[in-house]
Amino acid sequence: MKKDFYLTRYALIIKRLERSPATYPEIESYLLGSFEFQDANITGYSIRTLQRDIRDIANLFNFDIHNKKKGDNRYYIESRPVMEVDEYNQRLLESFQIMNAVNAQPDFAEFIHLENRTPRGIQNFYDLLFAIRNKKILEFRYFKYKDQTTTSRKVRPLALKESKDRWYLIAKDTKDEKLKAFGLDRISDLTVTKAGFRQEQTINLKEHFKNAFGIMNLEEEPEKIVIRSTKEQAEYLKSSPLHHSQKIEKETDSSVYFAYDLYPTYDFIQEILSFGNQVKVMEPQMLIGKVKEMLKKSVQQYDDPSAE
Repeated sequence: MKKDFYLTRYALIIKRLERSPATYPEIESYLLGSFEFQDANITGYSIRTLQRDIRDIANLFNFDIHNKKKGDNRYYIESRPVMEVDEYNQRLLESFQIMNAVNAQPDFAEFIHLENRTPRGIQNFYDLLFAIRNKKILEFRYFKYKDQTTTSRKVRPLALKESKDRWYLIAKDTKDEKLKAFGLDRISDLTVTKAGFRQEQTINLKEHFKNAFGIMNLEEEPEKIVIRSTKEQAEYLKSSPLHHSQKIEKETDSSVYFAYDLYPTYDFIQEILSFGNQVKVMEPQMLIGKVKEMLKKSVQQYDDPSAE
């Protein structure tokens, strides 16, 4: 059994048992019949390997897999993680499957085309996770895009958050005790200090970002936002919602109306503008005004030949 193939096995075992309980021979038949095993030229799968895989799955993905009791030797998933962890695990599994497909068969790279971009700031990922878990003060230099300055920061790290293919450190700034987001690609000279800290009160970051779009951590009350989408664009929005609060208000022969419960951040307005004439904001009036103003400025810069 190839050592670099284990993550693919985990994903296939989970996929099979999510469908229904199965005996070892049924699991073995499913795995050996999969395209993944066939492409890797794997012709055997022992019960000892299955038992080891089940233990590893429990540790890595928080899935408990057991045998049925007395006279029924089928394996089944006894417990599943909560929704948030389950979503994380699903994304983790998908990433592992892609990674293993490419690594197991190098010629697959000819058919899989990933974004040509260089991740920045990821080199500090482990150090940041260590500091968060062990509650260690962080010191670093931080570059601000707005005024093109670099300043020294000292923070109490709380979490890492992803937004639009970028990673951010969520931390309490010791200077003003405010909760802030720092782009990992703009952090330099990172030091995990020996000084620890105690969290005086529990911060529910999931609740904090519940009504925000993107990374902006705002305290404002959310608003009801309604957009009208063309039928074609609506299919993309249905398959990949802009926000977890998205719901369909109504449908007509030519349009679909989507409603959201969030604060209209700058990131959200940029997202709406990216749809062009496929999407129109219907409410609130304040947001309509902001979108119109930004569109007007965009047109003006093309009309003004002297604009640099």
